[in-house]
Amino acid sequence: MQLSDQITLQPGSIAAILPAAGSGQRFGAASNKLFAELAGKPLWFHAASRLAASESVGRVVLAVSEVDEPVFRNRYASMLDQLGIELVLGGSERTDSVQAGLEHLADDLRIGFVAIHDAARPLVRPKDMAAVFAAAERTGAAILATPMPGTVKRGQLERGGSLTIDRRELWLALTPQVFRVGLLKQAYHKHNGRPATDDAELVERMGHDVTLVQGSADNLKITYPEDLQVAEAILAMQIHQA
Repeated sequence: MQLSDQITLQPGSIAAILPAAGSGQRFGAASNKLFAELAGKPLWFHAASRLAASESVGRVVLAVSEVDEPVFRNRYASMLDQLGIELVLGGSERTDSVQAGLEHLADDLRIGFVAIHDAARPLVRPKDMAAVFAAAERTGAAILATPMPGTVKRGQLERGGSLTIDRRELWLALTPQVFRVGLLKQAYHKHNGRPATDDAELVERMGHDVTLVQGSADNLKITYPEDLQVAEAILAMQIHQA
């Protein structure tokens, strides 16, 4: 870890919110894709456990759908207790779920920062979390990102006129995305339902810079069933390296 990445945050001063209320239709399963298992544990458990393992994280909030809530409270009750996870009802949009998490945390004055993490990203590395936490402490807003790995084209399928884009300043946004709690609340207060692809976009709209922290490309988001095979290989590698 670089000296600049060392964390001086008070232990427990970060709250993690994991939006988990989506349908995951592209995964093609009858139930929530977050229930799919990786090394014998559901995807959401891997993602939540990585956040919960950080001493900087004091609370972990999982925003779930009304349909899935009984499954979490019954089938996964022991896992929730093991990690100290708090359930809230999310909404149809990611922003609805994050907003629900923020409201749930509203009275906790110990929380100085909020880390938003995709519940379908089970492989985030501890060193990357430490780096983005430290950056957020310095600047108020920071996200993990990875450089675009290949040539980028702008155009339409099966039509001419494609254009090659200079990828040197292009990054793929990852999570966690970490913000001072007051800044994120202000961004959500001004949101007014306007579509946003991630929380960083809401903060950017207010004119606040968001720091990019290079993270590992293996911080994979599980979207399709075949992604699980890749994730199994990455997890095995990570365990071997530990």
